[in-house]
Amino acid sequence: MAKRKYDLIVFDWDGTLMDSTATIVRCIQAAARDLGLPIPNDTNASYVIGLSLLDAMQAAIPDIDPKYYPRMVERYRYHFLTQDHELVLFNGVKDMLSELAQDGYFLAVATGKSRVGLNRALNASKLLSVFDATRCADETFSKPHPAMLLELTRELGQDIKRTVMIGDTTHDLLMANNAGADAIAVNYGAHSTSVLQEYNPRYMANSVTQLHDWLTENA
Repeated sequence: MAKRKYDLIVFDWDGTLMDSTATIVRCIQAAARDLGLPIPNDTNASYVIGLSLLDAMQAAIPDIDPKYYPRMVERYRYHFLTQDHELVLFNGVKDMLSELAQDGYFLAVATGKSRVGLNRALNASKLLSVFDATRCADETFSKPHPAMLLELTRELGQDIKRTVMIGDTTHDLLMANNAGADAIAVNYGAHSTSVLQEYNPRYMANSVTQLHDWLTENA
């Protein structure tokens, strides 16, 4: 049997495991509308997914009075909490994660969500026990800073060179590049194929099934 390439597989959450991109975009737009601020279009709102909430609001609506950003975060959270119970995992996610865990890989999450938000999502999706470690944007530096990946590898005693980051945004891919890890892109989330391709991911998956198949054969 061929020696496998990775020991640690790190997943982004929103847009990679959870089908939440459209909901996040609507909540960012609703938060701006509540405060009478310029409403970002779908492209600009989806581009900031994966960043910490404060960074995301600043990037989605630049050049406004900074006092509005904490209020944007507050309104975003209000809208998201009214809808997040309706969110579902992409088809095939549970089977993929179960098989990877059974095959002995360390599994982790690196996300722009808050700790409270991720724990709520993990509990709702019954995935809390699947992951060996998780890191959130309110615990360390936001993507694309490499801290999340470096901290996860240290916590789990793993080598960054045998770690792969899987995500749907350029923030995920750039974080992996900055950390010295491999990166795999999925193009069914927030960022387009053409934008993701600029960061030279090791592979681009069009679906969870395709991602699962690639990991089975190549990880």
